[in-house]
Amino acid sequence: MDAITQYRAWVPATLLAALLGGALLPAVAVAAQQWAEGNTYTAGTVVTYNGRDYRALVTHSAYVGTNWNPAATPTLWQDIGPASGGGTPTPTPGPSPTPTPATPSPGGGGTCGYAAWNAGAAYTGGQRVSYNGTAYEAKWWTQGENPAQSGQWGVWKAVTCSGTPGPTPTPTPGPTPTPSPGGFVVSESDFNRMFPGRNSFYSYSGLVQALSAYPQFANTGSDTTKRQEAAAFLANINHETGGLVYIVEQNQANWPLYCDPGSVYACAPGKQYYGRGPMQLSWNFNYGAAGAALGLPLLADPDLVARDSAVAWKTAIWYWMTQSGPGTMTPHNAIVNGAGFGETIRSINGSLECGGRNPAQVQSRVNAYLSFTQILGVTSGNNLSC
Repeated sequence: MDAITQYRAWVPATLLAALLGGALLPAVAVAAQQWAEGNTYTAGTVVTYNGRDYRALVTHSAYVGTNWNPAATPTLWQDIGPASGGGTPTPTPGPSPTPTPATPSPGGGGTCGYAAWNAGAAYTGGQRVSYNGTAYEAKWWTQGENPAQSGQWGVWKAVTCSGTPGPTPTPTPGPTPTPSPGGFVVSESDFNRMFPGRNSFYSYSGLVQALSAYPQFANTGSDTTKRQEAAAFLANINHETGGLVYIVEQNQANWPLYCDPGSVYACAPGKQYYGRGPMQLSWNFNYGAAGAALGLPLLADPDLVARDSAVAWKTAIWYWMTQSGPGTMTPHNAIVNGAGFGETIRSINGSLECGGRNPAQVQSRVNAYLSFTQILGVTSGNNLSC
């Protein structure tokens, strides 16, 4: 559809290198845990595997049978040297009460004695709660998302007392999902002003649901910084999708081309990884890395990004928060660290637009950003172009 599609047609090694561009963390001091399949690892966790220590680059689940071991998945793990007693820092998004499960009763079913779900509490992946007579387990960090309304691809899964997944809860009609306490800095009326002609697929409720995947998004720093980040994100996806009109890449001739056979995220038979969603996610390795980070089967079902509004928004926020593309920092860091809107452009499509390569495309993004910051009542800051 537009230049970002061309950018993502880069040599895959370039993008894979970008996935590894995390800042160095302090040296660790105590024995690291052994890596094992079936566990969920948060970003920053240190594990030992085959005599070496690795640090998780993104939060992900090591699904049994996938063999996503640290040595084989450089997009998920950073090799930090020989095993020498590495610690395991586990960053948490915020205060997270830890519901303590009671001893499960044989046979499963019921609430298993887990603490009742609290809409105001934050839960991390693996924590369990009870709600309306059913036990649920969080797949990733969440706050304020009703377990009974989670659906097949949502944050909660129903479980029996033995831990075996129970039937997927059927969503029940309820109010439009609301952001976590404190509120998203973009109101629904502001969103509608920004995108008056958008496709109904790109719903405000879907965006608000997606915020739980990365709680720091548009929620870091001062109120001005939060609003600038929201405006910058929305201005870039406005450019990528023609004002939130296009859901999939418009150039269908490119659709079969986005499979890198050398990636650790093997292409599924019959699946195509062309641009989808607000950030036009493309390539099998991006679908694989995003799916691993979000706990979603995006390699097996890439069309999920074009079917589920919340999933589509989550993939865009994943890219914004974790990827630096051709730039030197993530778009999130560009705003919260004061580098300016221009650096977000560089991280998304700088190789084709920045440095005078396509000033009209850059100006299109800048114009949207200036409009959106005005709607949100904040200044635009410096360094708008690239």
